[in-house]
Amino acid sequence: MPIQNNRLSTEDLALKFADVHPPFEHAEGAAIEADRCINCYDAPCTKSCPTSIDVPLFIKQISSGNIKGSAKTILSSNIMGGGCSKVCPVEKLCEGACVYNLLGEEPISIAKLQRYSAEKAIKGKWELFERKPSNGKKVAVIGAGPAGLACAHALSLQGVEVTVFEKEEKGGGLMTYGVAAYKVTPEFCKEEVDFILSIGGIDVQYKKELGKDITLAELQQKYDAVFLGIGVGIARSLDIPGEELDGVVDAISFIYELRTNDFSKIAVGDNVAVIGMGMTAIDAATQSKRLGAKDVTLIYRRTENEKPCTEVELDLAKLDGCSFIWLASPKEIIGENGKVKKLVCNKMKLGEPDTSGRRAPVDTGETFTMDVDMVIKAAGQIPFEELINKSSVQNKSGKISINNKTETNLKGVFAGGDSVNGGKEVVDAVQAGKDGAKGILQYLGV
Repeated sequence: MPIQNNRLSTEDLALKFADVHPPFEHAEGAAIEADRCINCYDAPCTKSCPTSIDVPLFIKQISSGNIKGSAKTILSSNIMGGGCSKVCPVEKLCEGACVYNLLGEEPISIAKLQRYSAEKAIKGKWELFERKPSNGKKVAVIGAGPAGLACAHALSLQGVEVTVFEKEEKGGGLMTYGVAAYKVTPEFCKEEVDFILSIGGIDVQYKKELGKDITLAELQQKYDAVFLGIGVGIARSLDIPGEELDGVVDAISFIYELRTNDFSKIAVGDNVAVIGMGMTAIDAATQSKRLGAKDVTLIYRRTENEKPCTEVELDLAKLDGCSFIWLASPKEIIGENGKVKKLVCNKMKLGEPDTSGRRAPVDTGETFTMDVDMVIKAAGQIPFEELINKSSVQNKSGKISINNKTETNLKGVFAGGDSVNGGKEVVDAVQAGKDGAKGILQYLGV
């Protein structure tokens, strides 16, 4: 069977793409879990959260029935606390730091409790924040992703008038367009964006792309400051023969299509190879399987010990029936009549550590060949280097350079998030947006 859509019934697709981490169904369940928290002094869970949410406090507030107070505690530190509760790799952040791990017990379900309170606030449209009167300052924010929205919200709170320019037709960035559909729905993403914007003082202009519809120079003239939260998004090329064949797609585009179309319209092959082992690779692989692919194999050039994804994500792919080939790197994609037919891979071994400290993969000279009809490239993303260079913003291989106040080499132009760090978690982008807002407020004297 060739690459095609409509492999499964509507009912099957709904089941396979249902919420992978169901919420608490009853208040009692949340209260019981909250009561397990021992309210650690100098809590390691809070210290491990990039946005420094006071975890023991919001859990204690749930335990005492103060859900609105709990939501305020969460969202004051992380305005995207609802979405982060669904997509954060909590096993290596707050829950991974929970002291119960040291006792051989299950850690507190911090993400699930966070979702409980934050989701109630978002769906109930609770008015938790009050904006200060307008102070006459105007700031442009490029990108309505986590960094841009967090920056815009923090600025608006202080009375700054913010205009957000977003190239897509919806806000949310990675949350809306780049995360597995079974983790967070487009409907929730819209609700969360609407909640953030409900504070007022933020005007979002969609379908406005930097370098195409607007220029940085124009914005510098019209606004008192500019924040660049453009993220990353260009898929890294494999640079191998056959990459242009029909059936070779990049994971970013594949997930984008999933997020913007009905699942039944997304075509997938019988035998799918996914190149990479990061979170995006796992998302692409698991969703291929859930769309009806018979065999999905993830290929990674290092061993399982060096995998960039978390153990939880790896287990999710295993449960979905995905296969894994370690110490292998794609060499060539062979086609027939312009379509993918085979993937040739080099067998690798681990050599000396690379610049990141991991042992570098080395080609052994041996190869093997797989029958595939679809190859998904998930070998990482690279910054918008050409766009950044045209804007005269100082950068290192496309990653924007900033000082300790998040300002770039251009006066009044600030930046944060994936466009600076090259790609981290959503929660890191939110904190970067907060840091950007702090720098801008200092710069404006607000």
